[in-house]
This record gives sequence, structure tokens and C-alpha cells, in this order.
Amino acid sequence: MTSTPGTAPARRVPRPRADALRNRERIVTAAREMFVEFGSQVPYDEVARRAGVGNATLYRNFPERADLVHEVVLSLMGRVIEVAERAAEEQGDSFAALRRFVHGAAEERVGALCPMLEGTFDKDHPDLIAERDRLEEAVRGLVDRAQRAGRLRADVGVGDLMVALSQLTRPLPGTGCASLDQFAHRHLRIFLDGLEAPARSELPGKAATLEDLRRDSCPS
Repeated sequence: MTSTPGTAPARRVPRPRADALRNRERIVTAAREMFVEFGSQVPYDEVARRAGVGNATLYRNFPERADLVHEVVLSLMGRVIEVAERAAEEQGDSFAALRRFVHGAAEERVGALCPMLEGTFDKDHPDLIAERDRLEEAVRGLVDRAQRAGRLRADVGVGDLMVALSQLTRPLPGTGCASLDQFAHRHLRIFLDGLEAPARSELPGKAATLEDLRRDSCPS
């Protein structure tokens, strides 16, 4: 990089070392697993132990718990977006794509998002808003495609899908009821059977949007 006479050369911003990036990724992966299992208040030293790093490394990357929760939420949303996009790309049948997304998102424990969004977490951080918009676009694409094909009943919306997915992938972290996970995919299949067109009954109220869920907060 060159500089004009009489001016100081532009300062290069050093790139993070590969091992530093790997450590950060290990921390986020360990935290995501432990938040799902035990809740977001799991001790920092336990996260560091599972990640295989020292406490100093964990605090250097994430000085505050809110920083770590923020990164875990972004990571989880990114993984769910990838599930939706791959389902859309790889499944020719529109309802099969929707079914694949629902079961794939359940594997990521998307229901754990709501508890992580409590407390001092900044729900309106630009990074989160951008990822939330990507998620909504990906899921809406699956829903719209299935409805255009006449495979998905017309009186449900993206919000209906996500709230049911959130509720059916519980129990909540830290409840000690992990054995109930074995029923999640069974119950999701029952739910999906109820989404297929033609509808056998008329739903009360109106189709829920993600904006409805944001306005009313996470369902309990």
C-alpha cells in the first residue's frame, strides 16, 4: 500500500489468526449446545471447558454474557436459514421441502431461541435484524411455494409454522426432560399432516405473521 508525500501510511488492520478464529468458533459451538441443554445462564467456565479453551480466551472473545448470547443466536439462526435454503434447493416437491425444513429446524433446537432472547439481550441489533429478515425470507419462500402448488392449506402463515415449531421442539433448556426429545419428530409429523391441503376444518382467527410474533413476544 502506498502513501502520498507528507502523509502517514495507511494502517493495516491485522486479520485474526486462524487459531483465534477456530477458538472463537469452538466457543460458540460449545455455548450453543450448552444453552440448549441448560439455558443461557450456564457458567462461563463450563462453556470454556467444553470448548477446550481457557477462561481467558473465552473472556477475551466475549467479555459480557450478552456478547456470547448474541453470537449464539446469530449462529443458530444462520444454521436454521441454511436448513431452509437447502430444503428449497434440493427438494423438488414443495411440501417435502417444507417437511424437511421443519424436521431440520427441530434438530437445531430452534425452540431454544425464545429463552435466549430474554434479559438484557438486544433484540434490535442490526446483525440480528438482518439475520431475522433472511430467516423470514427463506421460510416464507417455502410456505409460498407450497401454497402456490396447492399442497399447503391457504389459511396458515409463516408465524403459525414457527410458533408450532418452537412449541413442539421443547422442553425448555434446563428442565431435565431431554428424554421427551424422542417425541418431537413424531409430533411434528402429526402437525405437518394437519397443514396439508385440502384443509379438513376452518381455523379460527387469521394466519400469523412473524411480525405478530415479534409484537407479542415469544409464545410460552
